[in-house]
Amino acid sequence: MNIKIFGVMMVMICSGAVIGIADDIAPNQQLEGFNLNGYTNSGKKSWEINGDKADISDETIKVTNVNANLYDPKQNANLKSKSGVINKSNGDVHLQDDVVLTADRGTTMTTDSLDWSRNKDLVKTEDNVTIQDDKGTVTGKGLVGHPNLKQAQLNEDVTATIKTGRNKALSGSLVQVTCDGPMEVDQQKMSAVFNRNVVARELQTGRQLQADKMTIWFDDKNKKLKKLVCTGHVVATQGNNSTYADEMIYTGDDEKLIMTGRPKLIFDTGTDGSNNLFDKIGH
Repeated sequence: MNIKIFGVMMVMICSGAVIGIADDIAPNQQLEGFNLNGYTNSGKKSWEINGDKADISDETIKVTNVNANLYDPKQNANLKSKSGVINKSNGDVHLQDDVVLTADRGTTMTTDSLDWSRNKDLVKTEDNVTIQDDKGTVTGKGLVGHPNLKQAQLNEDVTATIKTGRNKALSGSLVQVTCDGPMEVDQQKMSAVFNRNVVARELQTGRQLQADKMTIWFDDKNKKLKKLVCTGHVVATQGNNSTYADEMIYTGDDEKLIMTGRPKLIFDTGTDGSNNLFDKIGH
């Protein structure tokens, strides 16, 4: 995002008086109440940072109880943390302790610390991360992505618990997917890609899929799994039975499971009235 900061204003509330100061921020001050705004080239507000207190030095502004809003045409987001440090030379922000990022569509991310590069429109952390939305919960270590989480990557040790029910009767159906990482999420494509040592396990039955890589597409309107593709050393296990393949494709609309390689197997998982992704594997 190409952000041009012009007419940058700090609003300081001191003894009940509101004072506006543009451009230069005097160092070595402690202020009660803090507000810093940024604008796009067209003059629209693109972000704002608020805080209870600000300690201003030559190079940084330390803010307590950060509450920042990010304005995006596709999806706004809010960032909160107990403390933050703004780099005065490049505008980057480091958020620390109880960091919570909430996107307008309902996605929430929590972590211990987060670095926000405003000019690059990126957030990143090396700490443990938890992401939650109406499709489930994902945890992992390390993250890089856009502040509104429309695109993000969890770096390693990923565990995702995903709701896969295609109707009300199966709305509680859960699949847990683990991988070494990285895991890539794209909300625009409604997809998630799991990499390295991927294991997907249906929690209710114990049925399991293993693969080198797994890509899942979701139907955002119907809140169901739309398509799943597993590639590389695919193993489908049900009880004592296992089926091996080079690739497996499941399509939610017609409920078909196609496995190719060793051997090639095609299952119609809807013929017996079942809507279960793993039905008939190994039979």
